[in-house]
Amino acid sequence: MKKATRERSATHAIFSIERNFQVAPARVFAAFATEEAKAAWFGGGDEWKLIRRAFDFRIGGHEHASGTWRSGMVSRFDCRYYDIVPDERIVYAYEMHLDAARISVSLATVEFKPAGGGTRLVVTEQGVFLDGYEDKGSREHGTGALLDRLGAALQR
Repeated sequence: MKKATRERSATHAIFSIERNFQVAPARVFAAFATEEAKAAWFGGGDEWKLIRRAFDFRIGGHEHASGTWRSGMVSRFDCRYYDIVPDERIVYAYEMHLDAARISVSLATVEFKPAGGGTRLVVTEQGVFLDGYEDKGSREHGTGALLDRLGAALQR
């Protein structure tokens, strides 16, 4: 019996999103750099239930977040930090899984820039979507929604 082969593909995309926050860069950076602060905004909100989180914020450190969506689908985020400049920049690579399928691998750069009395945050992502996964802009939309949740968390 012949084993079915899966069609392999790689589709590349890049996007940048900017947000302005009326708090200092150090405070916005801390929302990425501390486990408690990041847990307040990084996740799927009411539609998503956390299964497991691990957080090791340092160059060479890893982060993991997995959870179940109301549909029953499990999403998993696994990243490794490559560059951290306090209050200025974070660079990390991450992969996303939906259930058992790896759907993407990405390089993300987060920049924290003083703007008046606040911060201009710039997130740039270069991603590759794998084996037929059609993103159709959902990653950019999801990242924007996360940044909106970040903004709400910073105002609390």
